[in-house]
Amino acid sequence: MNKHYESTSSSDAQQVTLRGPADLADALPYLLGFHPTDSVVLVGLHGGRGRFGGRLRQGIPQSAQEWGPAADQLADCLISGSEQRGGRPDAIVLFLCQDPSTGESADEVMERLRPFAQLLRTACGSLDVPVLEALCISNGRYWSYCCPDGRCCPKGGTLLALPGTTVMAAAATYAGIQVRGSLRELEQRLVPWSGAHEPEQLRALDEVGAAMVTRILDTHGRSQVARETLDLARGLLERVGDTPVPSAEGVADFHDDGLISHDEAAAVILGLQDRETRDRAARWMEGPEAHAALRLWRALARRCVGPYMEHAAAPLALAAWVSWSTGDEPGARVALELALRADPDYTFARLLHQACDEGVDPEKLRRCLREEEEEARRSAAGPGVQQPDPTEPHRVDRAGTGASARSSAAARSRRVSARTRPVSPANPGTARARRRERLPRGHQEDRDGTGG
Repeated sequence: MNKHYESTSSSDAQQVTLRGPADLADALPYLLGFHPTDSVVLVGLHGGRGRFGGRLRQGIPQSAQEWGPAADQLADCLISGSEQRGGRPDAIVLFLCQDPSTGESADEVMERLRPFAQLLRTACGSLDVPVLEALCISNGRYWSYCCPDGRCCPKGGTLLALPGTTVMAAAATYAGIQVRGSLRELEQRLVPWSGAHEPEQLRALDEVGAAMVTRILDTHGRSQVARETLDLARGLLERVGDTPVPSAEGVADFHDDGLISHDEAAAVILGLQDRETRDRAARWMEGPEAHAALRLWRALARRCVGPYMEHAAAPLALAAWVSWSTGDEPGARVALELALRADPDYTFARLLHQACDEGVDPEKLRRCLREEEEEARRSAAGPGVQQPDPTEPHRVDRAGTGASARSSAAARSRRVSARTRPVSPANPGTARARRRERLPRGHQEDRDGTGG
């Protein structure tokens, strides 16, 4: 097989020609920004030379009974989404990526997924867009479901090229494109803890939530909780931002977790369930504070243990927003998928996911947030009064006495920190489930589509 495909590029002079399955398999992580694990990936091709266009990734359904509906949905999403962005694909390349389970060989993975590949090819063909190549990638080898020539596509599969040794790797390095590990590694930075410290964090969430319930049922109390949440979140953001981060990502996450106490994490997580509070926190999305905010939201997502996993939708969506706003679309997509896995009806995450799919410029959303911020500042200040940034509660006098308000905020932060000292985390993982008493729905995201 010797078909030609051109990689996309911001400049017509910068093109990479891929010749066949080996080059396609090598190019996949550069197209996504990470190595997909347990994933089906569809990539649109445009024009006579097969220029790469839209791409879509989803986890492989565990049940074979779900493969047919999933194939129809994936084909329709890629083709209709490409049409909305200005061009129906002329063809499609698909990838099935899955490593063997215990006792299974890579050859067996390829054969097990063959019916799914055929369903995907049929679904795309029914929409008049042919699949030119279908590859299975497993355990460092690849197979073609389309090429019958054993000389280039042997039955036992072909070893993937060594990292950094191909034309695509060289072009990506020149263009500044990085592959940021595997999808599993990216997700591991965002999933809830499990292990020794999980019970302590769960106890803090229960205790802080019980104390918060009575306050948020009162209008004044709810406003006060919102102010305290932003005040504490700003303090944590500054604490994280003022602390140098280790270069290794796993060590950096462990380090950030140790900067935040159980009670502090619980108070901000529960406070962010209020839509307006979360929207104000979303304004920390650019400049020097963006990186610190991303570290904070990731750390809080890891604290949503046990039955509080649904609460992770808020910090995960905020992490996705900051990632997207700062140009890290792969990181944003991973966080959004986890947010929607935690709460499929979380409106903020759904809107961000749609905006990413439609190629919306995040600057438009940043401009809206800036305008809302300025309007809120003018409304709070009144005519002729200069109002400080309301997203910086340490510097905002809400009660009319600046010094006492700041002292009170600092005292609240010290009281919370005194109850639970900063801890070192357990290894992240899927948290165990147990029953809990939910916060009132009025304090959580609206489920009828009006909130989120």
